[in-house]
Amino acid sequence: MLELMAENTPRTKAEEPINPSAWLKERGLDPDRIPRHVAIIMDGNGRWANNRGEQRVVGHLHGVDAVRSAVQTALTCGVRYLTLYAFSTENWNRPKEEVDALMDLLVQTLVKEVDDLAEKKVRLRAIGDLSSLPEKAQAQLHAAMDRTAGMEGLDLVLALSYSSKWEIVEAVRSMIRDGIAVDEVTTACIDGYLSTAGLPDPELMIRTSGERRISNFLLWQLAYAEFHFSSVLWPDFREEHFVHAIQDYQNRERRFGGLMDTNHTGVKPDTTTTKAS
Repeated sequence: MLELMAENTPRTKAEEPINPSAWLKERGLDPDRIPRHVAIIMDGNGRWANNRGEQRVVGHLHGVDAVRSAVQTALTCGVRYLTLYAFSTENWNRPKEEVDALMDLLVQTLVKEVDDLAEKKVRLRAIGDLSSLPEKAQAQLHAAMDRTAGMEGLDLVLALSYSSKWEIVEAVRSMIRDGIAVDEVTTACIDGYLSTAGLPDPELMIRTSGERRISNFLLWQLAYAEFHFSSVLWPDFREEHFVHAIQDYQNRERRFGGLMDTNHTGVKPDTTTTKAS
């Protein structure tokens, strides 16, 4: 059934080339203050399906359309990194039927989307306990990452079987195994041992469905991020909602514990060394 539904899900029609400057101006966005890294908690798939009398997996399936829209909007806006919370370690506790359907959907989506991602210069990356994924999902994920390696338009980071507490524990264990001395432990050192090493911290975190928590997602990396909570359920999340989140971000003063940033750059002061790659 899932395969048939996936085949019948319409893709977004190809659009005429967009003039980014005009596009941003029409939406009242400052091109100099676009967040470099946006992280999204994609919440509300189950409720979306329940509201329509459908099984939860139907909500996950329609959530793929929202992912396509978010990727395209990020590319148009000039966002350089987009991290999506796709599957948490806690999600393994859901009914087996739903988990199996999610893993199948992951494989099918990667197969269908990888060429389009490459054409749009999107590099696919993944963070989390990837070894816990089914072998078929692991194989397709690595194939998609290899296919898009070197693309420089947008880094699309999927958080799969991920939790921030798991990530931090793994980082500490690795530091101990590597013999890191107490006086060598710095924020830059810890950054380098996280699964996001080499990525800038998100400036903007978006969560859909009206929930106002971050659910064990990038706890370390979101220290200076602006949070935007949308009441829209994830399958309904589209360009206008993403744009509204960026407008909200640009209307805030980012101080990082200091004085007002009168230049409105929204850039976090560089107080650490470069992250490990």
